[in-house]
Amino acid sequence: MARDGAVYVCQSCGATQTKWAGQCPACNAWNSLVEELQTRPPGALAPSRSARGRGLAFQGLDESTPAPPRISTGVDEFDRVCGGGVVPGSAILLGGDPGVGKSTLLLQVAASAARRGVRCAYISGEEAIEQVRGRAQRMGLADAPVRLATETSLRDILESLKREKFDLVVIDSIQTMWSDAHEAAPGSVTQVRAATGELVRLAKKHGVAVILVGHVTKEGTIAGPRVIEHMVDAVLSFEGERGYPFRILRGTKNRFGATDEIGVFEMGDAGLGEVTNPSALFLDTSGERAAGAAVFAGIEGSRPVLVEFQALVAPSAYGTPRRAVVGWDSGRLAMVLAVLESRCGLSLGNRDVYLNVAGGLRVSEPAADLAAAAALASSALDEALPQDCVVFGEISLSGDIRPVSRMESRMKEAAKLGFKRVLGPQDLEGGSMKIHGVTRLADAIARIGESRWE
Repeated sequence: MARDGAVYVCQSCGATQTKWAGQCPACNAWNSLVEELQTRPPGALAPSRSARGRGLAFQGLDESTPAPPRISTGVDEFDRVCGGGVVPGSAILLGGDPGVGKSTLLLQVAASAARRGVRCAYISGEEAIEQVRGRAQRMGLADAPVRLATETSLRDILESLKREKFDLVVIDSIQTMWSDAHEAAPGSVTQVRAATGELVRLAKKHGVAVILVGHVTKEGTIAGPRVIEHMVDAVLSFEGERGYPFRILRGTKNRFGATDEIGVFEMGDAGLGEVTNPSALFLDTSGERAAGAAVFAGIEGSRPVLVEFQALVAPSAYGTPRRAVVGWDSGRLAMVLAVLESRCGLSLGNRDVYLNVAGGLRVSEPAADLAAAAALASSALDEALPQDCVVFGEISLSGDIRPVSRMESRMKEAAKLGFKRVLGPQDLEGGSMKIHGVTRLADAIARIGESRWE
């Protein structure tokens, strides 16, 4: 039986129940309800029937508002994803898989900003000061004037940040913070929610930019209640495939900038290096292009990125053909395979199909449909695409090739890297590049199979 003042909180979704159950009624997670005592947050006032609120000062939509100031950290790829720099008084949540380099990135950001005169503090709840110093020495950042501390007590951290004035504070990580106002264990839904709320309140009141590191679950979402993503101003995701040196910083929420920007880094012995031209790294320009490869001219945020789609169509050794895809949506692959078979007469139903996006980059835009289809057809027909050809276009279920956004920017990036022709929608206007426009997917497959590129 629950004690007086106790509730049961789901550690998966944060739902509150008055009694224990084996399965959470809100998210259907098993054995996720944990007993926690209800306590009043620090500084909260008891409800009063006689208290009256203040009137609101409303403003019109046509009134001018100055743009928020920015703190330039000196790490251009990080500033790009944040919208041009970190806004004072903002709260940023950075999530990523274990070992992807979140702490390394933020230590570099703090050190670079501190060298530019920004007052920075790095508070770690997971590592000792000696460990943070050792990483800084390996990365050549030991001379940066960053203030270090190791603490998990939220009360002590808040008191220190109120007493000492900082411009940028890194908390690594929010799951290790513990508030004595709640009896729940560190990392629980209640503690994570309370710690995030107090740190966001501190950022808004004192004008300090706070960056919170968040752990992720096995599903890839940030651990803790979903409400913490609503409380912060920006949510960034740091991604990277094991075995590849490339790391992608992607914004999924940003109240002060675009949410589709990416920053590209390369992990090395001295930390993370910025990649100013990702297309040159994601492409293999050595030798002739093999059958089953197609270069896709994509758009990530405001920058065009060229990446190679690799496909392999092989005889199936079992009764059920295998479909494997890395870096692209498996549902989108199934749709493209169905259109190839039903609209183009390319028989792939009894063959194994493997599709890979080179370099560990994940592509999600529909403009990659034609590149994937071209790579699959090239492998099935054993006909290589020209070395100097890029491909993009969206495929409809009827087999039509539809135009996509920012086609001119895609071709400019391709021309900059030495590509001279493009296979895409019919209404392309190419400038210096030779255009191979197609209206239907069957025309593109016939062009690949017959090597009609002149």
